[in-house]
Amino acid sequence: MKISRFFISTQKADPADAEIRSQALMLRAGMIKKLAAGLYTYMPLGLRSIRKVEAIVREEMNRAGAVELLMPVVQPAELWQETGRWDKFGPELLRIKDRHDRDFVVQPTSEEVVTDIARSEINSWRQLPLNFYHIQTKFRDERRPRFGVMRAREFTMKDAYSFDRDFDAAQQSYRNMFDAYVRIFQRFGFEFRAVAADSGAIGGSLSHEFHVIAETGEDAIAYCAESDYAANIEKAEALPLLAERAAPALPLQKTPTPGAAKCEDVARLLGLDLRQTVKSVVLAIDGEEGADAAIVLLLVRGDHDVNEVKVGKLAGLAESRMATEAEIVATFGTPPGYLGPIGTLRPVRVIADTTVARMGDFVVGANAVDFHYTGVNWGRDLPEPEVADIRNVLAGDPSPDGKGTLSICRGIEVGHVFYLGTRYSAAMGATFLDDKGKSQTLEMGCYGIGITRILGACIEQNHDAKGMIWPDAIAPFTAVICPIGYDRSEAVRSAADALHAELLAAGVDVALDDRGERPGVMLGDWELIGVPHRLVISDRGLAAGTVEYQHRRDTAPTAWPLAEASAQLRERLRC
Repeated sequence: MKISRFFISTQKADPADAEIRSQALMLRAGMIKKLAAGLYTYMPLGLRSIRKVEAIVREEMNRAGAVELLMPVVQPAELWQETGRWDKFGPELLRIKDRHDRDFVVQPTSEEVVTDIARSEINSWRQLPLNFYHIQTKFRDERRPRFGVMRAREFTMKDAYSFDRDFDAAQQSYRNMFDAYVRIFQRFGFEFRAVAADSGAIGGSLSHEFHVIAETGEDAIAYCAESDYAANIEKAEALPLLAERAAPALPLQKTPTPGAAKCEDVARLLGLDLRQTVKSVVLAIDGEEGADAAIVLLLVRGDHDVNEVKVGKLAGLAESRMATEAEIVATFGTPPGYLGPIGTLRPVRVIADTTVARMGDFVVGANAVDFHYTGVNWGRDLPEPEVADIRNVLAGDPSPDGKGTLSICRGIEVGHVFYLGTRYSAAMGATFLDDKGKSQTLEMGCYGIGITRILGACIEQNHDAKGMIWPDAIAPFTAVICPIGYDRSEAVRSAADALHAELLAAGVDVALDDRGERPGVMLGDWELIGVPHRLVISDRGLAAGTVEYQHRRDTAPTAWPLAEASAQLRERLRC
């Protein structure tokens, strides 16, 4: 590719509204152009990388036995109403009407449409297993689109959907897709982790996220360096940090704690370890109209935080909300800051984290301003609580698999696999006849990869002060030839053209910068763009029979004999 016949448009400075490096660098390099909040045009450079991402994904999906189709972006509301997601999905679902006042959605995902296909096309167990996938535009009306392609409103996603005859077969399909995803992200050249995850709005009982490791990641990942354990912080199991509860050693005492409304302040005032304090979080569950909301008191250790996802999965708490101050005062007799389970004004459901349930002689709010109870013990001062894992794990906690301790890192979610079971097939009547002629409900899985998000995640993991550093597999160009004085030196032009033609003939995705730019501008552009392999041809080098090779991560160039440059580069690329 000669760049004079292509299009690049770079900028010297970061855009003022860029929030993270990938966003700034993609805009500066001319890979994307902002149209509106969360809406981007993918310019020629960006589109080249997207097409390479898609090609790898297609190869691995086909290798795994999935069959490609293409489902529409606009979907009828009736399908979403069948599964209940028309009402449940929330404002991220863009609802539109056609000229006949019929309701449609601009799809964020395609479970309903693919299940509609399955219920009309799959009749017999002999057609199973079956896995459909497509690569299609999605739209989610994000309240605050940000971070460029990382959280755009319109994006491209590969989503696949498996159909199986029973649970065991569905688990095999899940593992098949999991393995395909591992191969995909390995081919991209990413440092990544597959982590156990919550299924969220998609539903299902088994789920893994694939995260590119990067400090700017929105998700916290708990992992064990001594084993394969890894989980999203929302999902990571927090084991109790005490082997057993010690016998009471202190009397229960109502202790003055003036102005100490937080556990940290209480511990400092009383000269205690923060780990001796207990934090109270109050939830409410609305009942029938006119009835008071039921109140739930969550208790975690003072240095821990409540995990809302875990709490939402406890019996009866799926629809819970944070209690209002009026509800708190009516229940505890005091505003937030001094709340506790002793002496409430009306019955409260108390749920203690597994660590709190084993604590003794702890400190908790006394339900009176400027007072806390010290020396609190279960059984003696309080009834035994309901016990559940309701907290976030911390670095240093024991790994749930018993093989070491947990560390925490940040990750960018780029893929997600779900076992759905019959969540959608049962709601939409997608059945088949088994080998005994009996009607059975299809077992489903769904598997997504954020195609356009891959670009942002890759840059967050691979950049320096000069610009992006693309892995070979998805770079907009794998190599670039930078001739110094292409428009002035016949020798340079002839050598550059010949090397360019030789590499193209060998199947190398190589660009020739024939714009005649000054060396500083030309080299600066390609360092910003991040093409991994660069060959510089100059009159000085030709006089010595050499070209300068430099990988984007190298600190200095290496002289290669001109006659061997093509072979050496192809050896590096293994092509």
